[in-house]
Amino acid sequence: MADQKYQAVIFDIGGVVMRSPFIAIAAYEQEQGLPENYINCSIVERGSQGSWQTLERGEIELLPFYESFGRDLSDTVNGNKWYEAYCERKGLECPRLPEALDVNGRELFGAMMREAGKYDPHFREAIVRIRAAKKHKVIALTNNFSKINVPQSELEFLGWSDGATPSHLRELFDDFCDSSALGMRKPEAEFYLLACARNQIKPSEAIFLDDIGINLKAAKKLGMDTIREWVMWNNR
Repeated sequence: MADQKYQAVIFDIGGVVMRSPFIAIAAYEQEQGLPENYINCSIVERGSQGSWQTLERGEIELLPFYESFGRDLSDTVNGNKWYEAYCERKGLECPRLPEALDVNGRELFGAMMREAGKYDPHFREAIVRIRAAKKHKVIALTNNFSKINVPQSELEFLGWSDGATPSHLRELFDDFCDSSALGMRKPEAEFYLLACARNQIKPSEAIFLDDIGINLKAAKKLGMDTIREWVMWNNR
């Protein structure tokens, strides 16, 4: 990186620094005989008021979220419509779609969170080295759930014995921008701009790493340079 340009490296967490929770969704889709990315499409196309999105902004508690999440993903009327549109965008032949679904929101979310509790060792090492060089700020910008109220009985089930964002993860970064704490989420422009303002940098002085295209497009539109981390499940 050219020191005269970049002042900070901004990392997404799930799907970059930690394993992606959507790996668990891909496994669920296979188990249920669903087309690849069917559940992902349903999550994304719910828009800003979907249960997943409201959880990431810290606007819903965990137990009501389970019910809402399962209900959202069991909606085959909209789910099939959204998946047909996805296939058309991708130039894919649309496979047979489910007539009915009964998604258990708790079971699926639990599998996602347990998967996301594992580091990508290469990215962790990269962060350690960048911080050791003391030339660039290292910032986390994550759609996260740390501010939701989690009953004690659920912590072990979710793999959150040290919380949704354990101290060993936060301590890797100079600043940790958490959607649920700040009330905004990617790809909302305000979230990126707040991360820059908190660290006294311009968007053009940051390079941003994420695994989801729409998040990277939003960053690039603001003037950040971007790097996409590709994983096998991600076709968005």
